[in-house]
Amino acid sequence: MKKIVISNKVIYLGTNDRKKRLFENNWPLPNGVAYNSYLINDEKSALIDTLEFGSKDDYLDEIRKYLDGRQLDYLVVNHMEPDHASMIGILLKFYPKLTILSNIKAFKMLEAYYGVGTENFQEVKDGEEISLGYHKLSFILTPWVHWPETMMTYDKTDKILFSCDAFGSFGTLDGGIFDDEINFSFFEDEMRRYYSNIVGKYSNMVQKAFAKLQGTEIKMICPSHGPVWRENPSKAIELYDRWSRHQSEDGVVIAFASMYGNTEKMADYVARLIAERGVKNIRVYDVSKTNASFIISEIWKYKSIILGSCAYNTGMHPMMEHLCHELSVVSPKDKNYALFGSYSWTGGGLKTLTAFAEKMSWNKVSEPVELMGSPNPEKMEGFITMAKNII
Repeated sequence: MKKIVISNKVIYLGTNDRKKRLFENNWPLPNGVAYNSYLINDEKSALIDTLEFGSKDDYLDEIRKYLDGRQLDYLVVNHMEPDHASMIGILLKFYPKLTILSNIKAFKMLEAYYGVGTENFQEVKDGEEISLGYHKLSFILTPWVHWPETMMTYDKTDKILFSCDAFGSFGTLDGGIFDDEINFSFFEDEMRRYYSNIVGKYSNMVQKAFAKLQGTEIKMICPSHGPVWRENPSKAIELYDRWSRHQSEDGVVIAFASMYGNTEKMADYVARLIAERGVKNIRVYDVSKTNASFIISEIWKYKSIILGSCAYNTGMHPMMEHLCHELSVVSPKDKNYALFGSYSWTGGGLKTLTAFAEKMSWNKVSEPVELMGSPNPEKMEGFITMAKNII
């Protein structure tokens, strides 16, 4: 790898994973994912997080090369999830005197997973500082962004925020490592999908983290996934602030489950009615074709949702049930919604959809539309009111 310098004595040690199909064995990775690690080679050396085990076969060789015969003094563990921490065990075999810096909540996990004892562990508390020489590191505890032990590390000298999962993104770094080297339009969708899928559930804790960072000068953000923000870190902060406040754009997401096409016709019908009223941001998804990950991202982006399901074994379709389950977990707020459904011999799809929506505390804008058999204009008059009210 070509040496990539972040700042004075700070080196990027990352890799791209184009083989993994599912992040956390759940979320699709059509564009892969990058794992980022950082080495500060000062009077004392510090590695900021590690990589996922097996993702970079020359990772330890690179660390050794840049240390040039010196020992690795510190490992900063901002987050214990294995895509950042699964190299800790082997790192300790190469550097047995390594001191691991993290908070007390991480220690229990370090002990359980890697047998780390008190001789290798040094607790850091909120706001505590440590000097490496030129670089002065301080630690910001940000619990539940998105695990209880999550924290960030701030370099007070060069004003760099090592944010771990915060401000991260799906997608590999295809040559461009820094935000000024890439076309961000691609990464914005992947960044929002990452946020809505992984971090969104903890949006209130993201706002608490922002409160802690208030007044901190940030010249660069170094996350553990996605591009490094050196030109415009305020862009990443702005996006996370907006998403964590559940601020959304005008637009409608229509997601449907259809076995034989009748519910799909209803989805297309209401989409056309909405378009005739001047709405251009309309996204229609078949939940059996499009993974919930992408639909959730669009729901996070847009203000209004219309969900429809055929009846299936006296309930909603299993793929719609899966989407609803994931939505109940990540819990997007402040949405306008409407529902529809179809059935052949008994209902159930709309009934179970209604029970789900009522638990979400969204703003119901229209009575649901349900029909038996094939749709026709007479049966679907209720969509006129729905189309009017949803916008």
